[in-house]
Amino acid sequence: MSALADLTAPLIIGAACIAGLCADVDIFAAMTAGAKKGLRVVLDILPALLVLFPAIYMLRASGLPDVLCGLLRPLLSALGIPEETVLLILLRPVSGSAALSAAADIIARCGPDSLAGRTAAVMSGSSETTFYVIAVYFTAAGVRDSRWAVPAALFADLVCFLASAWVCRLFWG
Repeated sequence: MSALADLTAPLIIGAACIAGLCADVDIFAAMTAGAKKGLRVVLDILPALLVLFPAIYMLRASGLPDVLCGLLRPLLSALGIPEETVLLILLRPVSGSAALSAAADIIARCGPDSLAGRTAAVMSGSSETTFYVIAVYFTAAGVRDSRWAVPAALFADLVCFLASAWVCRLFWG
């Protein structure tokens, strides 16, 4: 199975080249055109990323997540969400790496088989870094007005966090 997995990418590339040769396509020209298009997308996305990453760092350095953790802890525990996951819930829509760090900390402190550890793992695996995705995809697609995308995505994150906590409580609580 491991050998097949190792050969997957070369087999796909080889199949694409064979299909291109059979269709009489200039493969090198097609590949360079695709690379050009990819570089244009990177140039379109870069300004959003240059703004997003320092903003995430400033948010973490400000101490605001700690204050919000203290304020939200009673509400989330009333909803059945382990209080250890509050920081993860706050960071996940903003930064994947910060959320991964928070989840790893929860698992290290509480244990991988604890309710908080399992809930953190399910929350991390089933949610998305909302602001990063919106910045990258909307910039790439040329969308200027996100309208209801941000509130809808944040609501989806909230539903995901609630469902993760409830499912973990149902199975392991």
